[in-house]
Amino acid sequence: MIRIVAADARQWHFVGIHPGAMRFRGITKISVDAKGRIAVPKHHRDTLIDNGISEIVVTADLSGCLLVYPMPVWQEIEDKLVDLPNNNPKARRIQRLYIGYATPMELDGTGRILLPAELREYAGMDRKVVLIGQGRKLELWDEQAWTSENESWRDDRGTESEMPPPDALQSISF
Repeated sequence: MIRIVAADARQWHFVGIHPGAMRFRGITKISVDAKGRIAVPKHHRDTLIDNGISEIVVTADLSGCLLVYPMPVWQEIEDKLVDLPNNNPKARRIQRLYIGYATPMELDGTGRILLPAELREYAGMDRKVVLIGQGRKLELWDEQAWTSENESWRDDRGTESEMPPPDALQSISF
């Protein structure tokens, strides 16, 4: 965690947390209750709390899952999305998807969030979902969709990809 502080004439004071310092990792299977709520796993709640964050944003993703962002991270992304040219049809579609579905929410007293019906329908979510840490965000998948997607990736192993990996990936040793 990187805390940002500033000094005035008399003292240092807390300004905020650098959102790049947060990291979400791991995969957790969770259930959606009858009201559409999920319990955010404790290790993810702790990451948010340790960084002074109480508000998150959940939005749709092109892959068919939902993305869960801490509010400071989402604000950075939203600023970039808003700056995309409105006269570009692809940019407009991206804006409509990510900004249009973006839903701010807070964890309740027991660490749950209520997923709106529109978001659950978009992602085809039933009762069982999978929450996957992705560094600065989380992905939320319907369990069956995640299993299918994961099997598809395994089937593609060893075959030539349609797109080469990004240059930045070339420097990482797994």
